[in-house]
Amino acid sequence: MSDKTSSWERLGKLITAESSEEVINYIDTLSPSETARAISRLPEEVRRHLFTLLSPEDAAEVIEDIPEAQAADLVEDMPSEQAAAIMEELDSDHLADVLGEMDEDSSQAILAQMDEDEAQEARKFLKYAPDCAGGLMISEFLSYTSDKAIQDILDDMQANREEYSGYHVQYFYVVDGKGKLGGILQMHDLLFPARKTTLAQLMIRAPLSVSDKASLSELEEFFEEHHFFGVPVVDDEQRLVGVVLPGAVEEAVNKRKTKNFLNLSGIIGGEEFRTMPLLLRSGRRLSWLSVNIVLNIMAASVIALYQDTLAAVITLAVFLPMVSDMSGCSGNQAVAVSMRELSLGLVRPGELLWVLAKEAKVGIINGLILGLLLGSIAYLWKGNPWLGLVVGGALAANTLVSVTLGGMLPLMLKRLKLDPALVSSPLLTTVTDMCGFFFVLSFAAALLPKLGGI
Repeated sequence: MSDKTSSWERLGKLITAESSEEVINYIDTLSPSETARAISRLPEEVRRHLFTLLSPEDAAEVIEDIPEAQAADLVEDMPSEQAAAIMEELDSDHLADVLGEMDEDSSQAILAQMDEDEAQEARKFLKYAPDCAGGLMISEFLSYTSDKAIQDILDDMQANREEYSGYHVQYFYVVDGKGKLGGILQMHDLLFPARKTTLAQLMIRAPLSVSDKASLSELEEFFEEHHFFGVPVVDDEQRLVGVVLPGAVEEAVNKRKTKNFLNLSGIIGGEEFRTMPLLLRSGRRLSWLSVNIVLNIMAASVIALYQDTLAAVITLAVFLPMVSDMSGCSGNQAVAVSMRELSLGLVRPGELLWVLAKEAKVGIINGLILGLLLGSIAYLWKGNPWLGLVVGGALAANTLVSVTLGGMLPLMLKRLKLDPALVSSPLLTTVTDMCGFFFVLSFAAALLPKLGGI
C-alpha cells in the first residue's frame, strides 16, 4: 500500500475487506488522536460496519481513544444490545462520560440491556455532575476490612488477578463493615510484614479524602498540594465510593478550558465535530450569531444618533474603532482576573463594591495614560488640540467604564446563575462599543465649532 495512503483510507479498505484481525492490528499502530481522526473521516456506513467487526473488548479500546461526544454519536447509532456489550467493557469513568453525552432515551435503552450490576454502577456515576469528584472518580479500586490479614489480601489478588490486572492499584483502602473509610496502605506495605499481620496493624489511619461533591477547582488544588497517585472519594456518610486519579483531573481541566474557548468563540451547546449532523452544527452556531446581530445593532444605533457630527468631522471615524477596541482589551483583562479569583474562591459574587473600588483605581490610571497617548497622536496628526481632547478624553472615560464593568460582570452573572465565561466577553464588548462611540461623538458634538471640520 502506498505511503501516501491516508490512515482512514487504509482503515476503510481493511474494514471493507472484513478482516477484523488486520483492522485491530492496524488501529493498534495508530496514536489515540490519529485513531479518532481516521474514524471521523470514514463514511458513516463504513464507520458503523467497523464496530460489527470488533469484539466488545476491542471496540471499547477504540471508544476510549476518541472524544466522548464523538463516541456517544457512534454508540447511539448501534443496536442497544451491541452498544451495551461494548459499554460493559469500558472503565467506569469512561462509561459515565460516554453515557452522559447521549440523550436520555438512548442512554436508558443501553442501560436496560447491560448487566444489572454494571447498569447500577453506571447510574450511580450518572447522578453526579461530570466535573465534580463523583463524576471523575473510578470504581475500580481494592478495599478490605481492617480485620483481614496480609495473606487474605494476597489470596484475593491471586484469585482475581485477571479482573484486577486492569485496575490502577497503587493503594489499598481499609473500610469498616458499613464501607466507611478508615485507613489506607501502599502497595509495598504488603511485601514485608508477616502474612498473619492484619490491616488494622499496618494501615495509615484517618487518610486524606475528598467529598463526592468536591468541585474540579478543589480537586485541582488538592493535587497541586498533595502529589498522590489518587485520592479516595467519600459520600456524606464517609463511605468509600471511588477514587479520583490526578490524570482525570488534568483531563477535566483541559476540557473545561476547551469548553470555555468554544463558548467564547460562539459555539453553544458543547463540543462540535464536523462528523456531527449538519443541522445540529448549524443550529449551535446560529444560536449565538443571531443574538450577536442584536448586540451589534445596539452598538451601531449610537453612531446613527450622531451621524451629523460624524459627517462634519470625518476624522473621528478613524478613532472610533481604536477607542472601543483599546477599552475592550482593558475590560477583558478585568474579566480574566475576576474569573480567576472566582475559580480560586478569592472573591465572591456579593463583593461587587470591593471589586468596583479596586478596578476603578486601575481604570483611572490606565485610562488617563492611554487617553494621553491617543490624544497626543491625534494632535500631532491633525494639529488640533481639541481633537486630541475629544479622543483622549473618550478613551480615558471608556477605559474606566470597561475596566470597572469587566471586573464586576462575572460576579453579577454568577449571582444570576449564568455562565460568566459565556456571557461576560460578548456583553462587555457590546457595552464598550456603545459607550466608546457615545463618548467620542458626544464630546465631538459639544466641541464641534472647535474641531473646524477636520
